[in-house]
Amino acid sequence: MLAALLLLAACASVAAKETRYLTGSAADVRPKLHGPAYHLQGGGTDVAAAFQWMIDEVRGCAGCGTKVDVVVLRSSGEDGYNEFVYKMNGVDSVETLVIKDRADSESEAVVKTVSDAEVVFFAGGDQCNYVRYFKGTGVERAVEAVHARGGGVGGTSAGLAILGEVSYDACSGGSARSAESLRDPYDKDVTFTYDFFDWPPLRGFITDTHFVERDRMGRTLAFLARQLKDKKYKRITSLAVERETSVVADRRGRARVLGKGPVYLVRADHPPEVCEPGRPLTYTGYKLWRLPAGSAFDLTRLPARGFYTVTVRDGRIVGDPY
Repeated sequence: MLAALLLLAACASVAAKETRYLTGSAADVRPKLHGPAYHLQGGGTDVAAAFQWMIDEVRGCAGCGTKVDVVVLRSSGEDGYNEFVYKMNGVDSVETLVIKDRADSESEAVVKTVSDAEVVFFAGGDQCNYVRYFKGTGVERAVEAVHARGGGVGGTSAGLAILGEVSYDACSGGSARSAESLRDPYDKDVTFTYDFFDWPPLRGFITDTHFVERDRMGRTLAFLARQLKDKKYKRITSLAVERETSVVADRRGRARVLGKGPVYLVRADHPPEVCEPGRPLTYTGYKLWRLPAGSAFDLTRLPARGFYTVTVRDGRIVGDPY
């Protein structure tokens, strides 16, 4: 019986096939690209201005006739982005690929579709599926090739969670919550993936999403402490983005907050006093910058001033961190 079940599972994997939704021309355009560029959205209603900014940054103009092909990657859902993105200036086509099996990420046809794009965007969903299906595959290499050509890379919600140097992967089956993460930074839901994508402006960053809406400050503080403790970072920063908000950044890391706001930059730059399995976190003096809509900043060089500090003592945040 077990052998038969394994055989059926293997056959199902072989038979798995991505679902495609194409809007616009099937022909490949090959414009000169001017990026890379990044669109980092915190979830919720999409920030149209951020999509348009990334498209214009990649094609090197706002009012010209140059067009690009956009690929949307997801592991669930359908073609919700196609018409939305296709209506933007400078878009030749939008193709959504719904990939639900790792084998499909090695498909020659899938890899070619992604490689030929000028912009790749990861939709929301489940970031653990993105880790399982994309990391170390042809799809990952294809996205990196788009970036290397000067293309655009973006994501929202789960799609943003995988874009930092460190990814909170949610692969435990649950979502890390602030209270539990502060009470035990090694809680079963606090899990990470390393060595996925490597975007120069996001080196030394972990991202978080739906930030104020879901009160995720506590878990972000725990995430940072874990990296200092486990990975021996000397410093690490969280880019924590509220829903309906996006950070757009050019190839030099020059960034701007678009949409609702705010965005938080949270930096941990010294070892935690207490960060051990089963023990409440203690960390004195996180540095935080709160950036409202319209703010400009540099991802590669945080401001020397304008921050406030937050302390966690015995698993509790002292004062209001927001």
